[in-house]
Amino acid sequence: MTGSPKALAHSAPSAEAASGGQPDAAGSARGRGTPGAVSWRGRLYRWDTKASPYLLIAPFFVVFGAFSLVPLLYTAWYSLHDVQLSALDHQSWAGLDNYRNLLSSDFFWNALRNTFTIGVISTVPQLLAALWLAHLLHYRLRGSTLWRVVMLTPYATSVAAATLVFTLLYAWDGGMVNWLLHFAGLHPVNWRESDWGSRVAVSSIVIWRWTGYNALIYLAAMQAIPADLYESAALDGAGRLRQFRHVTVPMLRPTILFTVIVSTIGATQLFGEPLLFGGVSGSKGGSEHQYQTLGLYMYDQGWIIGNLGKASAIAWSMFLILLVVASINMMLSRRLRKAP
Repeated sequence: MTGSPKALAHSAPSAEAASGGQPDAAGSARGRGTPGAVSWRGRLYRWDTKASPYLLIAPFFVVFGAFSLVPLLYTAWYSLHDVQLSALDHQSWAGLDNYRNLLSSDFFWNALRNTFTIGVISTVPQLLAALWLAHLLHYRLRGSTLWRVVMLTPYATSVAAATLVFTLLYAWDGGMVNWLLHFAGLHPVNWRESDWGSRVAVSSIVIWRWTGYNALIYLAAMQAIPADLYESAALDGAGRLRQFRHVTVPMLRPTILFTVIVSTIGATQLFGEPLLFGGVSGSKGGSEHQYQTLGLYMYDQGWIIGNLGKASAIAWSMFLILLVVASINMMLSRRLRKAP
């Protein structure tokens, strides 16, 4: 009995030591990873998660701001001033005079009419031909990959090379097109000097360059259409033509609308083809301005005549026209989505 208190006395420090060793071990474990270090790493991880996407897309916005946004705003400032190319340091406030001069200019309305006409002549046949070619390539054909590369070749060809070749084809004396007309018993056409002939010639260059590109877009959209729809239509007795009308075209509505918007923007900014097709009088759009587009009119006012203020007003007018066209296309797209 007398030994038990001593045993208890000796066992108590050992128990305390044993119990006190665990907190020390936990404290040493916490010492290796302090709460401050964990929070710093957590903050760094959260900052990296939030900031990395902005850093990755920052180069695009920097380039866009330097080469698109700043020139756009500077062009708007120029359009409100009287600025000559020969005297850039001498600018005078003009307000909306440049825009008033445009609205009262017959050359501006002629360029706008030519832009619209060439745009319609080139866009409608181009998209119809692209849709037809995509429909042919959608079915299994021998050498389909080769045909796709061939259709993309005109798009990869430079504007200058394509336009020069078409200029030779449409030449008044010795051109292949007039030779074919003579062979068919028709009178030759002076494609550069005639009103509708020059517009058709310029439109044909645009059609040749962009039909294959749009056909590949349509082909990619067709391949995404579920095959079950075609199988169901075939079971109902629908042939290829009816499948194309009632299955393919309705499923391609968003893609068709996209190509219409892109083609409209390209037609509004048409510049290289008519400039090179006209030769010496390319910037004028022919001797009688019969195929002068808005792009050519802006170039003629800014770099040939030297009136940068008026050229800037033309550029902003083109931008506003594109906004109106985009708004119309957006309204049409909403109606097409609601349509059954």
